[in-house]
Amino acid sequence: MYLRNHTWYVADWGHAVTRELRQIEIMGEKIVIYRTEAGDPVALEDACPHRKLPLSMGRLKGDQVECGYHGLTFDCSGACTRVPGQSLIPAKARVRSYPVEQRYDLVWIWMGDPALADPDKILKIEHWGDPSWGFNTGPVMELDCNYLLVTDNLLDPSHVSWVHPGSFAQAACEETPLDIDIRDDGVAVSRWMHDVEVAPLYQPLVPFAGNCDRLQHYEVRFPSLAVIKAVFTPAGKGGRGKALPDDTFLMDSYNLMTPVNERQTRYYWFQLRNVKPDCAETSAFMSKGIKAAFDEDKAILNAVQKGLDSATTRPIDLAIDGGPLRFRRLLDKMIAAENTPPGATGQAAE
Repeated sequence: MYLRNHTWYVADWGHAVTRELRQIEIMGEKIVIYRTEAGDPVALEDACPHRKLPLSMGRLKGDQVECGYHGLTFDCSGACTRVPGQSLIPAKARVRSYPVEQRYDLVWIWMGDPALADPDKILKIEHWGDPSWGFNTGPVMELDCNYLLVTDNLLDPSHVSWVHPGSFAQAACEETPLDIDIRDDGVAVSRWMHDVEVAPLYQPLVPFAGNCDRLQHYEVRFPSLAVIKAVFTPAGKGGRGKALPDDTFLMDSYNLMTPVNERQTRYYWFQLRNVKPDCAETSAFMSKGIKAAFDEDKAILNAVQKGLDSATTRPIDLAIDGGPLRFRRLLDKMIAAENTPPGATGQAAE
């Protein structure tokens, strides 16, 4: 069901991981996360091997976690260092330790084989920390749907016409065809729309007057990390292969989905823009508008999950589903390959 050895997932915002023991869930696994006294993030299996009490209900002793039931204590590697009342520590008295890295004020976690946890596989965030680019974000979204419904949504720009009429939408979004690009790391869908009005959310942001040429570029990296690029040029100045003029508005939106379980997803998001980098009012305006649009997505996707769970007939596919369907097929093959034992033939069961 999940791809574990391909990339890192977001465990949480870096500023949200503190010296307080806290439980998170990823891929149906309960994890306790905290920081050492030196500030390094730690992630351990959140279950004492004795009676399975969550270690998040215990307490920190220096950098080690003491179980709140019988005092078994575990270090950052998951090894048990103390069993009160006996000197011999059982060989099975240990918990899983997950590789974690902090980058871009995010704590990233590796859910697969620790030996394959290469930090270079963490998603690269272009323009992070660039003083000429502005930044905005908002609260983590908790969705009651499978993460693949979110990747479907992000590879389907056509939905903005009906879900986001007050923010991202314009008439050209309904009919302009999409180009689909199959890549080694995911799938991208995109389209240029020429000589159209600037979409409502962006009207106060673009540094020119009048109609625009607009690029919608949505890419989802396997398995659930999305980069959305919005490009607005004055009408007649944009298009594939054209150099962008100096008054182009650019926004890169990062949408990072962490599967909680089969029916829940945690959604981290932020945007970087090439205008008004130091303007707090602009950042607040963008965060408010984008959060409102994402809340519209949340209502739709939660309802879609319920609809699929209670459906008595199979859903149909349309031409606009080309990107999402290709993404799912490729991801299914990657998951099957990851779950095929070395030397085995045939396709592994999911």
